[in-house]
Amino acid sequence: MSCHWPLCLRRFIPAAVLATLGIAVAGCGDRFKMGAPAGDAPAGAERKSATSPEAKAGDPAKTGEAYASIVENPFRLAQAAPLSTFSADVNSASYSNVRRFLTNGSLPPRDAVFLAELVNYFTYRYPQPAGDAPVSLTLDLAPCPWKADHQLARVGVRAKSFEPGEAPRRNLVFLVDTSGSMSPENRLPLVKQSLELLVHQLRDDDQVSVVTYAGDSRVALMPTPGSKKDAILAALHGLRAAGGTNGAGGITKAYELARASFVGGGTNRVVLCTDGDFNVGVVSPSELDQMIERERNSQVFLTVLGFGMGNLKNDRLESLARKGNGHYGYIDTLDEARRVFVEQGAALSVVAKDVKFQVEFNPARVAAYRLLGYENRLLRDEDFKNDKVDAGDLGSGHTVTALYEIVPVGVSVEVPGVDPLKYQAPPQPAGPADEWLTVRMRYKAPLGETSKELSAALRGSGGPAAEDFAFAAAVAEWGLVLRQSEYRGGANAAAALARAEAACGYDPGGHRHAFLDLVRKTMALAAKE
Repeated sequence: MSCHWPLCLRRFIPAAVLATLGIAVAGCGDRFKMGAPAGDAPAGAERKSATSPEAKAGDPAKTGEAYASIVENPFRLAQAAPLSTFSADVNSASYSNVRRFLTNGSLPPRDAVFLAELVNYFTYRYPQPAGDAPVSLTLDLAPCPWKADHQLARVGVRAKSFEPGEAPRRNLVFLVDTSGSMSPENRLPLVKQSLELLVHQLRDDDQVSVVTYAGDSRVALMPTPGSKKDAILAALHGLRAAGGTNGAGGITKAYELARASFVGGGTNRVVLCTDGDFNVGVVSPSELDQMIERERNSQVFLTVLGFGMGNLKNDRLESLARKGNGHYGYIDTLDEARRVFVEQGAALSVVAKDVKFQVEFNPARVAAYRLLGYENRLLRDEDFKNDKVDAGDLGSGHTVTALYEIVPVGVSVEVPGVDPLKYQAPPQPAGPADEWLTVRMRYKAPLGETSKELSAALRGSGGPAAEDFAFAAAVAEWGLVLRQSEYRGGANAAAALARAEAACGYDPGGHRHAFLDLVRKTMALAAKE
C-alpha cells in the first residue's frame, strides 16, 4: 500500500487544484470565490485530504484500508491501435465509498475513485432489449464538456428486466464475516439490517442459508425456504462478532452449501458481507483469487459487499468479485442497502454473463481516443471472441455505461512515445463516411458456454447531450476532479454541478439529487483547505 501525496505537500493545495474544484483564488490571501470556471489544469497537480479527526480516521495511509493503484487509460492513436476491448462492470462500490469519505469530512484517496463505478452507480433509460435478446445496445455522441474541441461517445447497455413473478428461483447463501473487526455499528449490525431487507424480498419458493466465519467457519442456518422468514431472521439476529478472520474457510463452506442445495435453472449465489480483513487460513490474495476462480465453475455466482471504514480492503474485495462471476458493492448506510436489495434486488438474477465489448475506431474520423475508467477490466483484443476468457455479468435491470473521450481528425493530440508508423498507409475511409466507431458486444446465457454477438455503429455529428447522457458526463467530470486526473482538461466541480442540476428530471430513488449534495460537499471541503 502506498501513499499518494507526500506529507510535506498535504499542508498546501495549489491554486490549479482549487480551480478544478470550481474555486478561484481571490488574490494571494485565504479568501476563495466559489464557482469560477477553470481552464486546462496542469498534469500532476497535488491535493490533500481534510485534516479533521474524521478525515484522519479515513486516511488509508493511517489505517488498514487498502486500494490498488490505478493507472488511468491514456489516449491511443486510432490508426495505430484501432481496437479497444474490455469487460462489462456493474460494480458500484466506489461511489458509496467516496460518499463515505465526503460525508465524514475528507476528500477520498485518488485510488478509491473508479470513474466507471461512479457513472454506473446510476440507472439510465436505455431501451429494453428486443425479442429474445437479454441485452440492448445504445450509442450516442456529444461535445466533451471538459475539452471543447473533443467529442464524448457513450456506449450504453441495458439488461432485460424480469416481470414480477418471472424471475427464477433463488438459492442464496449469506456468507457473513463475524470476526472481531466486524463489531462496530457500521459493520455486523449494519450487515444484519441490510440482509433483513433482502429477506423481506424473498418469494416463498426461494431458499436461504447462512454461513459465518471468524476463527473458523460454521453453518448458522441450513437451506430454509423463503416462506419461513422468521427462522431466517432469527438466525441473522443471533450473529455475534468475535475472533479472527478465516475468510477462506467460510468461502469454501458457503460454496459447498450452495452446490449441495443447487437450484437447477435458478439463481445460485453466495452473498459475502465483510470488511475484507482475512487473517486466518488462506490469506494470500492470489490464493484467494484462485480459490474463487475454481468455485465459479460450479455455476454459483458471487456478490461481495464491503462494510465499515478504517479497515476496508477494497482491492481484495473487488478482485474476489471479479474472479467469482459477481459484482462488488459497498454498504455505507441502510439507504444504500435498500438501493442494492430492494430497488435493484432483481439484479441478483443474472440474465447475461461474460459480457465483453470491442470498439473499433474509424481512423478517418478519430485521431485518438481514451476510455474513461475500466482500467481493471481491460482485455486483450484476441480475448474478445475467446469464450474461455471470463468477463462481467449483468443482472436483471442492470445498465452499463462506458464513455470514450474522442479527439477528432484535424485536432492536435500528443501521445508520448509513439512514432509515426513506417509501413501503414494514411487511413482511407471504409464504409459510411460519417461513422466514428463500431461497437461489438458478446455475451452468454446465464448457464451457457457459447457467446452471441450484437453490434452497432455510431454515426452523425453529435449534438447536445440528452438528459441521461449529460448526467453521466457530469458524474465523470466530477470523478476526473476527485482523481486530479492528468486528463481532466478544463473539468471543474462547479460546471459538473450545473450540468447535473439540469439533468435530474429522471431520478428514481432520488439518487441524482443526492449526487448534487456530494458535489457541493466536494467544493465545500476544498474551500476549507
